[in-house]
Amino acid sequence: MTHDPHSALLRAALEAAERGWHVFPLRPGSKVPALHGEKTCTGTGECADGHLKWEQRATTDPGRIRAAWSRAPFNVGIATGPSRLLVIDLDTPEHKASSDAPDGAATFGALCERAGHAVPGTYRTRTPSGGQHLYFTAPDGIRLGNTAGTVADSVDTRAWGGYVVAAGSTTPAGPYEALSAPAAVALPGWLQSILRPAPAPSAGPLRLPAVDGSLAALAALEAECAVVAAAPDGLRNVTLNRCAFKVGRFVAWGDLPRHVVEEAFQGVGEARGLTAAECRATIRSALDSSLRKARPREAA
Repeated sequence: MTHDPHSALLRAALEAAERGWHVFPLRPGSKVPALHGEKTCTGTGECADGHLKWEQRATTDPGRIRAAWSRAPFNVGIATGPSRLLVIDLDTPEHKASSDAPDGAATFGALCERAGHAVPGTYRTRTPSGGQHLYFTAPDGIRLGNTAGTVADSVDTRAWGGYVVAAGSTTPAGPYEALSAPAAVALPGWLQSILRPAPAPSAGPLRLPAVDGSLAALAALEAECAVVAAAPDGLRNVTLNRCAFKVGRFVAWGDLPRHVVEEAFQGVGEARGLTAAECRATIRSALDSSLRKARPREAA
């Protein structure tokens, strides 16, 4: 009996849907969504009331899945948010294209050990690069988003706004394979505490610490904090990094104490929905880089 990749991918999509996971097609042999983009949307069918992105179009309906996968041997994407999943992505140095990069499995194992817990036993897959995806059911009442390096180095997470490639899919680098445990277990509480989003921001105006500093430096800090507060969801971290870097020159020139800048950006970053750990890492990295690269005031 010959192996039929088309049928195998359909089975992979249906099996994921049976678990309650919302799936959508990825381009054959690829990790890229196969659905049309907003610019090419005709505003018909499912998009009659407005363009629907892959997260909104992902489904568990067997009929829709069979119809979609009848058209091509699509790889299988799992929309983690609608599926109530939190997937931990453990990268490898090869995946980071650097032999100096930490191994995600090793750093996650060390984190678990420091927290006094074993590495959770749950449904997991191996990626073509040799990394792993650990699947957990997300907690009720908390809307977790994607993170990069918040849990540990080379440890990312996928939740609302993210997706993973399902077992059974194949890329030129190799297949995605299920490794162990038939079911995804609940996300451990200690991991929830690391990933839990910050409380919603208050409606009041942004207030910076009362400190000595030049008027220009304080005005710049307030302006850049306002930019972070208004950043779109998908650009919060990169905006925080860019704005903290810009203000770093005032720290280098002695116009503002570093701890004041860190406290201000930490507050606005958490208010915007980033985790405390994510804010600290981003702010520290941005300021360190800015201080190294700052030109003398006369040359700025």
